[in-house]
Amino acid sequence: MARTIQIEVSALVPEATSDDPCIGRLQALLRGQTGVHDVTVEEQPGQSAARLNISYDPDRLSVARIKELAHVAGAEISSRYGHLTYDVDGVNSTRRARTVADLIARQTGVLEAYADAAGTFVIEFDRQRTDEQKIVAALKGFGATRRAKTSGNVSHSSRERHAHDGGGEHDHKHGGILGANTELYFSLASGGLLATGFGIEKLWGNYPQFVPLLCYVTAYFFGGFYTLREAWDNLRLRRFEIDSLMLVAAAGAAILGEWAEGALLLFLFSFGHALERYAMGRAKRAIEALAELAPETARVKRGEAVEEIRVEELVVGDVVVVRPNERLPADGFVSEGASAINQAPVTGESVPVDKSAVSDIASARKTPDRLADTHRVFAGTINGSGALEVVVTRRSSETTLSKVVQMVSAAEAQQSPTQRFTQRFERIFVPAVLALAGLLLFSWVIIDEPFRDSFYRAMAVLVAASPCALAIATPSAVLSGVARAARGGVLVKGGAPLEDLGALKAIAFDKTGTLTEGEPRITDIETATGVSERELLRIASAAESLSDHPLAQAIVRDSAERNGEEALPAATDLESFTGKGITAIVGGEKVWIGKLEMFGVDGVPPLGPELTSAIEVLRERGRTTMAIRSRTRDLGAIGLLDTPRAAARTTLNALRELGITRMIMISGDDQRVADAVGEDVGLDEAWGNLMPDDKVEAIRKLAGQDKVAMVGDGVNDAPAMANATVGIAMGAAGSDVALETADVALMADDLAKLPFAVDLSRKTRSIIRQNMVVSLGIVAVLIPATIFGLGIGPAVVVHEGSTLIVVANALRLLAYREKRSSDNGPPSHHSSEQALANVGA
Repeated sequence: MARTIQIEVSALVPEATSDDPCIGRLQALLRGQTGVHDVTVEEQPGQSAARLNISYDPDRLSVARIKELAHVAGAEISSRYGHLTYDVDGVNSTRRARTVADLIARQTGVLEAYADAAGTFVIEFDRQRTDEQKIVAALKGFGATRRAKTSGNVSHSSRERHAHDGGGEHDHKHGGILGANTELYFSLASGGLLATGFGIEKLWGNYPQFVPLLCYVTAYFFGGFYTLREAWDNLRLRRFEIDSLMLVAAAGAAILGEWAEGALLLFLFSFGHALERYAMGRAKRAIEALAELAPETARVKRGEAVEEIRVEELVVGDVVVVRPNERLPADGFVSEGASAINQAPVTGESVPVDKSAVSDIASARKTPDRLADTHRVFAGTINGSGALEVVVTRRSSETTLSKVVQMVSAAEAQQSPTQRFTQRFERIFVPAVLALAGLLLFSWVIIDEPFRDSFYRAMAVLVAASPCALAIATPSAVLSGVARAARGGVLVKGGAPLEDLGALKAIAFDKTGTLTEGEPRITDIETATGVSERELLRIASAAESLSDHPLAQAIVRDSAERNGEEALPAATDLESFTGKGITAIVGGEKVWIGKLEMFGVDGVPPLGPELTSAIEVLRERGRTTMAIRSRTRDLGAIGLLDTPRAAARTTLNALRELGITRMIMISGDDQRVADAVGEDVGLDEAWGNLMPDDKVEAIRKLAGQDKVAMVGDGVNDAPAMANATVGIAMGAAGSDVALETADVALMADDLAKLPFAVDLSRKTRSIIRQNMVVSLGIVAVLIPATIFGLGIGPAVVVHEGSTLIVVANALRLLAYREKRSSDNGPPSHHSSEQALANVGA
């Protein structure tokens, strides 16, 4: 009979996520081992990593041998496959980014490569066939040079850290012989030469014929330099795209002797490219500004002395001293002092948050992720008027701020559905335009005109039909939207969730910690005959202290407040029944704690009628109930109540105003509890009594009807969020799991940020549509206009003007202002938000 062993993926392939291609390779390696039947990947709700389920034949393989094979396979994968995330210069447009990424993907040993217009490349490669130095050299050969980091304490993404080759040299040249603005200078030189040649022709009566021609030819060189490079690289990829159309049109104008019109074409086209790069770089800088928020040095205590060191040298456990009004250098918890901290750079919260020291430093060091928000602090946030001592809990490359910057950079390279559509459209449209131009070359056969006029008309159509504005319409809007969302404390992982969020009509909410405060309190205690309240709480608290469930933590916390800090009975052997309850050995006796439905089934002793009746009464009053029973007798029941968030009703009303027509709460609590909370916050529907699997099915059902978002904590709700159109996690600033699992992460534990995210996404989607209409509309007007006689010059002006219009329209997103109601607090005036606004303005 086959047996199954479970092994954490992170123990085999460090830093790998569940969607990492290396996990598939790991599965394939293990499946090929003699005695292994199957290997599957299982997500772990509430845990930071997935795990492998390895089914094997125990007669042929021992547990020790299976573990050995798994670790050997993991080591082989880690050593063989590398992931790189680079910011580069020399990529000046969406088309250039795609071309260079495709050229890199064709290099020997490169498995995958993609990039965005702002110069962020993500590359996966096989170390047995290539290495990082060869990839960097290939990038350089295609004119893309690796950019030096702007801030030393923000590392590359986790994908780069996973099996990363040690760093190659950074090339500090930026985009060309004249620096990052080489294309702009070339374009301006082309325009200047064009103007000079035209001026000589029109204003100088007796001039040598070769002088204006020389100006035009030189203008061709400067205006067509980067266009020719792009067209050549596209031909190597067997693609004929926009740059190729422009070169053909310019060459045609030269053949006809219309050097001025050809030079005007190349000047405006190259100038449009330069402005496009500027626009994309501006949105990129709005994101890079986040990385620069963390200080470069920190004052760390070494015994009685305080030393100033670089933040990269901080290690977990160091104690750093933070003076008033300084930025915090690392994630950690407050060990001494109290202050109000401005967390806007990370969470987007509009008012400072009070922080105080933990009561037990030793305990806090052991479980820092379970500390209350009042003790936890983040790198890049701004201290108020009080001095603090902070215990470091994460290295500089692993801080929340660092992860946000890494993930936003990766999100920029993720294409939205509209981007994929436009690429497919271009691949069909460009050959169709060439075919049309070819037909127009023979217009002289049908109508009475010289071949020169037919040729000129064909070249004018090539210019008119070139979809330059279409290529930049979506990427510019997506990049601006992602940048503005990050500045507001919302992490959106790419164009797809940004567009989907803007199209939503339905949102499902988890109850605990999302619509409610997430800190239930004990409100009722029902004891069985012969059991005191004190005894009941001691037994329940001892068992629940082994669990990290919010209800368990509430019982432990409130029991301590009621009974004092007395010693609890020894508790061991915790076993969890997902969605129902737990069992543990307390003081040598087995104890069950859970919902009423857990008892009397699957070998669990039933509850007596007296306690069952008491529980029903509590449920009627909207309480969440936990029954407690030992092997031999009922002990009692505890009623808890989780109060709704103050902003819940206001937030739901704001979402309705934005066009969300259906909002549902899904909860594992009793239906009566769910109904009570739903009515309190003003929800349309409340679905209770849902096990984790039921929540997944509920989301699938909703997703089958319309696009739906799932809002939760990103941990316990991860499976349901994965099945929604968009998964939205709240309070992600303190949770690596939430940052990894969600499509959209609200960094602050603030439900009021949800309308901001939805409204910004709707604005982004609207601007994408506007840009598509403008770009396609201009082409639709220009093609017939040029067929019926519009010249190349006017066509170029209108064509390139449309490109500038769509870019400027997209940049409006950087100036988007969050709508605030009187219930959501005052608008923010803090300096960090203003500094970021200045970057995007």
